[in-house]
Amino acid sequence: MSTPAHSPVGTIVSTQLAQLGHTSLADVLTKACQDYADKPAFSCGMDTLSFNDLDAKADALARYLRGPLGLQPGERIAIQLPNLLQYTISIFAALKAGLVIVNTNPQYTPFETRHQFADSGARALIVLDKLLPMVRKIQPETQIEKLIVTSMDDMTQPVFESDEADLTRFMLALREGAQQPAVSPEQGLDDLAILQYTGGTTGVSKGAMLSHRNILSNVLQAVDVIKPGDVEYGNEVRVSPLPLYHIFAFTANCIASVFTGFHSILITNPRDLDGMIGDLKRHRITLLTGINSLFVSLMAHPDFDSIDFSHLKWVNSGGAPLNTEIARRWFERTGSVVREGYGLTETSPVVVASTAFTPYKEGFIGKAVIDTEMKTVDDDGQETPRGEPGELLIRGPQVMQGYWQRPEATAETFADGWLKTGDVGVIDEEGFLKLVDRKKDMILVSGFNVYPNEVEDAVMRHAGIRECVAVGVPDEKKGESIKLFVSLHDPKLGQAEIIAHCREHLTGYKVPSTVEIRDDLPKSTVGKLLRRVLRDEARAAS
Repeated sequence: MSTPAHSPVGTIVSTQLAQLGHTSLADVLTKACQDYADKPAFSCGMDTLSFNDLDAKADALARYLRGPLGLQPGERIAIQLPNLLQYTISIFAALKAGLVIVNTNPQYTPFETRHQFADSGARALIVLDKLLPMVRKIQPETQIEKLIVTSMDDMTQPVFESDEADLTRFMLALREGAQQPAVSPEQGLDDLAILQYTGGTTGVSKGAMLSHRNILSNVLQAVDVIKPGDVEYGNEVRVSPLPLYHIFAFTANCIASVFTGFHSILITNPRDLDGMIGDLKRHRITLLTGINSLFVSLMAHPDFDSIDFSHLKWVNSGGAPLNTEIARRWFERTGSVVREGYGLTETSPVVVASTAFTPYKEGFIGKAVIDTEMKTVDDDGQETPRGEPGELLIRGPQVMQGYWQRPEATAETFADGWLKTGDVGVIDEEGFLKLVDRKKDMILVSGFNVYPNEVEDAVMRHAGIRECVAVGVPDEKKGESIKLFVSLHDPKLGQAEIIAHCREHLTGYKVPSTVEIRDDLPKSTVGKLLRRVLRDEARAAS
């Protein structure tokens, strides 16, 4: 698929792409092996892969995917893993094989997982063994024919045997793949690299089509803010607690880290603060990527001040708004500056990237990365003057090709070649961006997008609930939490039962923190539930 007119390729990035000569994202690892060879690329726990190790294992798995598994370039393969070395191998194997990656949250419920698998048309899945019962439950409703299964400790205690005909153990796939003929991606820069699913105001998760050009352009845009002397390619240690299935971590902590030769420390479970503190003590960390809630949790840990932060150059915060007070406390206790970024799944994701060395203005996120245009418009689509709020629109080479199999939604998201973000922002005379609100009803919980209709659809599967409305309310740790308003058919139904029902159908971060039961919910004269009224009321009360 060629790059559409609404995703122009900027002159700076296009020149850099031409100089690189890359034809797909797989070339990023090939070049890294030439430059960094046996230097460490990724560590997880006590295990480490060098760039050469990663390349060899990814190559073997790619050969297995194209050979014994029979997948062809352009077909979709889903990956449903936490941050493990196997995830990085799977990513580059899929890219080497010319496949389209479907990143899937391993915490998803069957209801959420089924939609992603079925909508993407994925034929194969690389998945954690603990998730196999869930996968088997929904597999008949998907096109998934082949499974590659791994365990948390496969790298140190490999398992090769399986009794199921359509299932191959990850380590066996590596061993058998190494004996297969070499393969090539057979993909170009404008072919799809990943389908990254995002929420929608209709409650239907949509696959953002991100090409090799989109992701590689965004890598070049992100590393452009790293000036000579800021970091040393091949000699930085970056802690990566954000999950690789999230677009920011996928681009920044995986693809861009390989591009720059950074040694990335994967945190499998950032909720295990003891384990993460141990990783922070074990390595000479120089870079850290996190979100506001993580910084709060880390600083509350009794061993936080025993970590050596003397080599930490800067910290990036993305995926959720950064609280200024939290950033100030972090600097006081570590001596390192936290800089915020901004982006969307649909922009691969970086739009604004800042470091401790880039221009900064209090209260603003920063300036757009190279070859990226921003403007704000009013409700009539007319551009607003600098300094006045309006809906933020984006244009640049990192902007998606559109939504997978949803031309109507794609058309609604673009206006004369500009991506409509749904965020209300202010751009000042110097080009600095400040976000002031969201035009959409989306709720941002610990860096993850939650769309009210998605929550409400799950809630309404309970026969005892008559109506419901989900809204976001400020939360000091999460940024926002979810409050659910309901009216009932069954007066005996309580808050605990409703939340338990939600946990059956929704990932943990989508489950409401509080439930308020009312006799009736406010409606317009035509009977439409007034979400804004309840949201404003809930925010005022909080």
